[in-house]
Amino acid sequence: MGIAEDLRAFSPSCEQEAADRDFILQRLASDPEAFDRTSPAHMACSIWTVNPTFTQTLLVYHNIYDSWSWIGGHADGQRDLAAAALRELAEETGVAHAKLVPCGPGNLLSCEVLTVDGHEKRGAYVSSHLHLNVTYLAVADPAEQVRIKVDENSGVRWVPLDDAVALSTEPWIRDRIYRKLIAKTRELAPRFAIN
Repeated sequence: MGIAEDLRAFSPSCEQEAADRDFILQRLASDPEAFDRTSPAHMACSIWTVNPTFTQTLLVYHNIYDSWSWIGGHADGQRDLAAAALRELAEETGVAHAKLVPCGPGNLLSCEVLTVDGHEKRGAYVSSHLHLNVTYLAVADPAEQVRIKVDENSGVRWVPLDDAVALSTEPWIRDRIYRKLIAKTRELAPRFAIN
């Protein structure tokens, strides 16, 4: 199945997910360039990474957003967004042995349309745009060595789940996304956590 089929089978947990899922599906149906970052609304993926007990999450200090943040990036033409999310995790943190949690159709944990303000990246201006984002849940070992990716982040660390909210400087992400992901993580913990 492709991402459109996964999204159609996905059960939204809130009004935000329902509205954003429908918007993403509309863009996928109408924009053949939706997997390429040249489109003003393009596919992206995130990976909410937790420890085996589902009590901590892995964050990066994102240089562009000047905030502790989840991990993710662009599809850049790749249609297998789960593979892209695992690639982003390895590139941004050094964590190469994470396992996806089978938490729904296509392993989707959530979906969201994210606004990205215009910014400088690698010396060039990037215009404001939308990330049509799907989020995956992965489990990784906190003992695995982490490292920063200097052109994107300046810190990588494991924190208790609730600290993702406390450390974020982005109100919409903090209140609409991280609180939702934390709640979903805790809901899934009885099925998947190793205690």
